[in-house]
Amino acid sequence: MLPAPRADLKSNTLDYEVTPLVKPTGFREYDARWVLEKEINLLGIQALGQGLGTLIREMGKEPRIVVGHDFRGYSMSIKQALTVGLMTAGIEVNDIGLALSPVAYFAQFDLDIPCVAMVTASHNENGWTGVKMGAARPLTFGPEEMGRLKEIVLKGEYKSFPGGAYKYVEGLRKRYIADLVDGVSFKRKMKVIAACGNGTAGAYAPETLERLGLEVIPMDAELDHTFPRYNPNPEDMEMLHAMQAAIKEHGADVALGFDGDGDRCGVVDDEGEEIFADKIGVLIARDLSALHPGAQFVVDVKSTGLFVTDPVLIENGAKTVYWKTGHSYIKRKSHEMGALAGFEKSGHFFFNEPIGRGYDDGLVAAIALLQMLDRNPDKKLSDMRKSLPKTWSSPTMSPHCADETKYGVVEQVVKAFEDRAKSGGTIIGQKIRDVVTVNGVRITAEDGTWGLIRASSNKPELVVVIESPTSEENMKKMFEEMDAELRKHSEVGEYNQKI
Repeated sequence: MLPAPRADLKSNTLDYEVTPLVKPTGFREYDARWVLEKEINLLGIQALGQGLGTLIREMGKEPRIVVGHDFRGYSMSIKQALTVGLMTAGIEVNDIGLALSPVAYFAQFDLDIPCVAMVTASHNENGWTGVKMGAARPLTFGPEEMGRLKEIVLKGEYKSFPGGAYKYVEGLRKRYIADLVDGVSFKRKMKVIAACGNGTAGAYAPETLERLGLEVIPMDAELDHTFPRYNPNPEDMEMLHAMQAAIKEHGADVALGFDGDGDRCGVVDDEGEEIFADKIGVLIARDLSALHPGAQFVVDVKSTGLFVTDPVLIENGAKTVYWKTGHSYIKRKSHEMGALAGFEKSGHFFFNEPIGRGYDDGLVAAIALLQMLDRNPDKKLSDMRKSLPKTWSSPTMSPHCADETKYGVVEQVVKAFEDRAKSGGTIIGQKIRDVVTVNGVRITAEDGTWGLIRASSNKPELVVVIESPTSEENMKKMFEEMDAELRKHSEVGEYNQKI
């Protein structure tokens, strides 16, 4: 039996070689993320696998699991260490090899297996690793399951069971792509940029789109785990600007960008305008609510206010609920409410029947967008963007804040804005319309301009998002006020990007 993990081990020492290293903060709200070697070692990953297997048995689930890994130089070794731990806990491991996260979720259905563990750090930079886990398809773990897993692992309460086995499963890539293209065709001729950032999506996106009869221009589709141009993250302006340049070079109808594990999709239109995923969500919601009157949608608190004010959605009788940011939260809420779809500003799209199976998949989202264009042959994507009521939106901005302190900082920021509202204070020189604290704090001025501050669920940083339906000036004013509140806390560092 492995000893209980420690958090104070240093590499290149005896203790590091014989004891699991697991930093407690790596257990996030709905998945796990660590910096390899500094925060977790391979024995720590093995302990995580044995802890996950113990939890699966504790939950009364069938002891079978799908595992896969993304394209990073170390992900295969992480998966192997995880597999050893799972097998020690008596779990039958079904290894699907190199995969996107949605391929692992698809495999749960295709192979009729209840549990999943996908080795990926998603869009995090090289050096990070992690695992997305679930035991009730199409859902992934939430805070309750992650809290229990953390307890099992850190206390060394993992157990050994007989019956562990390993199966290498071939053909999932082919079956996944075949499932995506089944029954989908386009009347409209479209030229599409498939931007993959040299990540795992390069092995999936171009072929899938080509098989749909589209003219596809692969962009950074060669697998290269050094990520030579930029980190594959379609929420970062660097990748979006590269997509913009490709649109102008090739005269394409749309550029579709996929993150490192392919569960998110970013979009640049035919005029080279970056359309943040929440606005794409409004367009898709318009399209789907016309086909399904009265459709229900779920969106995260980072998303545009247009979901409740857009006249087309109102006319179609669409109903939208704002919920906590995070792929597990939106996936679970969409499932519980029987929503047609869920959207996150980060680019996670969740489609339930008859469009999808409820999990987030960047390629399913891309196909839904292309089907929307196909149903509107007289309109370019830029025309559809311009039909939205005008708002001025910031990208997602993330100032550094250590995992150990970020939640405390947010708690104080929430209290400050709540106190300001209760005392009759103002924001950007206006009355405060409301303060929503379902996930951090989202404060809205009288004219509808709002700002959000929350703790990132997967990195040592905060998240700041601003939108104004009235002016760019008010968007900038709101950012200045939100930032001024953050600057009262010395724990808050530099931003990754700013307006």
